[in-house]
Amino acid sequence: MPRITAERLQDRRDSILAAARQVFARKGFAQASISDIAQAAGTSDGLIYRYFESKRILLVEVLSAFYGRLIAGTEQAIDAQPDFAGKLTALVQRHIKAFAEDTDLCRLFIAEVRNFDDYVGSASQELNRRYTSILLRVIAAGVEQELVSPEIDPRLIRDMLFGGIEHLAWRHISSGIAIDVPGAARQISAMLLCGLKGRAA
Repeated sequence: MPRITAERLQDRRDSILAAARQVFARKGFAQASISDIAQAAGTSDGLIYRYFESKRILLVEVLSAFYGRLIAGTEQAIDAQPDFAGKLTALVQRHIKAFAEDTDLCRLFIAEVRNFDDYVGSASQELNRRYTSILLRVIAAGVEQELVSPEIDPRLIRDMLFGGIEHLAWRHISSGIAIDVPGAARQISAMLLCGLKGRAA
């Protein structure tokens, strides 16, 4: 029996992950089954379990790939900007764009993953922390440049920014109306930049 090459093994793994992403996005985590994923991948349940121990591990791998692309794209967009205002605006636009381009996966994260009983301390939470820490680094640089008041808690900025965008995006996701990514990014960034220069009450 011929040996399966490392390249072939990776191809199988990638096809399973692509199928899992598709099924999770379409059906949600709770309603998706390994059989659904196997059918979408054109393989068997048993073969999937050879690569991934459980449906939850498959989900974490799908989210890891999603966050990997999101983090890399956001950092690249920020690095291309010369100043604090440009970096903050680029981050806001990339975050809104993620909801516009990966609506189903963002819905999955908000509606299910973040509500798992074991979310706190999980690999999924750590992925989200790695991503949101990009904003904290941008804010820290703004404080050093005296463009952000040191009296404002960076965690509060993080929660307000990501929470506000999530609320905006969820309204569009629920209605099916496309998000005006550049327009929303400009408005949100302008409000933030004006407020961050002031002093906390």
